[in-house]
Amino acid sequence: MIQTLLPSLMPVVGNVLDRFFPNKEEALKAQRELEAALIANAAQLNLGQLQINKEEAKSRNVWVSGWRPFIGWICGVALAWHFVGVPVMTFVIAFAGLDIPELPTFDMDSLMTVLLGMLGLGSLRSFEKYKGLTK
Repeated sequence: MIQTLLPSLMPVVGNVLDRFFPNKEEALKAQRELEAALIANAAQLNLGQLQINKEEAKSRNVWVSGWRPFIGWICGVALAWHFVGVPVMTFVIAFAGLDIPELPTFDMDSLMTVLLGMLGLGSLRSFEKYKGLTK
């Protein structure tokens, strides 16, 4: 996050440093030192997040690694109900000569947004495995 803020932050910092350091060379030196410190701090934050990601990836706990399969199963069941369950139930009820009740439906736009996002992530994961980047 700091990497995206750094380019827009540095001109403001430069203006502030110009007030404290009337000598241009001293101001530039202070600005470079500050920029280097911010970049080093951002690198440390990134390394910390990488360590967290590694530990989470090792976990076999369903609460950590089970969310993606859970969402996949929910999307799969919802699609099966919408495209298979409802038409079959409607046919069977109509064939039996009964009145067709209002069957539950899903907001397919929202469901497809989640499902297509999941499928996109799934294909990237397959690409990583194909390239041998993961175990």
